[in-house]
Amino acid sequence: MGAFRALKVLRPSRPIHPRGVRLTGYLAVDGGASSGIPWLDTAGSTPVEARLSRSVGLPGPLPDIIGLAVRIPSGDAYADLLLASTGSSPLGRFVLIPRLNIARSPLTTMMPYRGAQGPVLLAARTTGQRPTPDHSGRRTPARLPASLPAFRRRLAGRAWPMELSYASPLGPWIRFGTLTLTVDPDQGQEDLRFDPVRNPLPTASTYEWAAELRRGSYAVARSPRHNETDERTR
Repeated sequence: MGAFRALKVLRPSRPIHPRGVRLTGYLAVDGGASSGIPWLDTAGSTPVEARLSRSVGLPGPLPDIIGLAVRIPSGDAYADLLLASTGSSPLGRFVLIPRLNIARSPLTTMMPYRGAQGPVLLAARTTGQRPTPDHSGRRTPARLPASLPAFRRRLAGRAWPMELSYASPLGPWIRFGTLTLTVDPDQGQEDLRFDPVRNPLPTASTYEWAAELRRGSYAVARSPRHNETDERTR
């Protein structure tokens, strides 16, 4: 928390994930899974908004922890799904890992949701080279650089396809759907922020210990400095 407060002093508006790339796309759930969270187990698709960012905000040539925040419509409101670059093994999925190539990195929730059958982790992983929806022949590159300007250039005119999976904390990853994103041509709303505690996934709940861990850092992020009044988080 001390390091987080130091970043708050340096960047009062957005201490972590200071800059990002806005994305739009679709999330599709296959249906038929048995995660214990009905939303993950019921077929359907929905448009989404997303933001890719670098957690610490290190210079582009250096590796950084990658964050992908996805906003999902949920009735009259919305749900926020936050993913970060980790490993995928039973232990590695709980370790944040700085990356240079986003396409080779699993992105996981790291903290579990509460399902009917116990804790559930979620993950997204690039599925490889795919044609763009407009059949232009351009394919998703095998390498997606973690530098935000380079990421935008590399993904320009292409789709970024990902496979969505769920797992128990130590169990195998099981596919439940896909997420396909493209760079939003309108990058103007950089103030788009996300909060998975206030905006949980449909039909999923959060363990209180996990919510408390998030609330501590979010309280610092929301606290006004230098006449700031923005009460939103990442």
